[in-house]
Amino acid sequence: QVQLRESGGGLVQEGGSLRLSCAASGSIFAINSMGWYRQGPGKQRELVATITSGGSTIYADSVKGRFTISRDNAKSTVYLHMNSLKLEDTAVYYCYADIWTLAGENDYWGQGTQVTVSS
Repeated sequence: QVQLRESGGGLVQEGGSLRLSCAASGSIFAINSMGWYRQGPGKQRELVATITSGGSTIYADSVKGRFTISRDNAKSTVYLHMNSLKLEDTAVYYCYADIWTLAGENDYWGQGTQVTVSS
């Protein structure tokens, strides 16, 4: 079984910073892309950022220049460094990973971590 365990969410003031972490564990053969999605109140889930195993990144326009995604392949962990947080960044943040196991390739999701930005 594969698990993704997220940490680092919480309450922060507008303009502040947070770092989210997501560690994959289990019977993992290889991890391709990893990343973060978010779902704000009354909104659909949207992509925040992704990173390939080689380090190529993609960001949503709304977070470019403020958020940085990184990963530690040795630890099977992806990070999201969030700076200059805005009220509209309030959401549940979900990590995902495209993982190869003996059963094949599948997308796996974390349980979500709440990020609340206050004024």
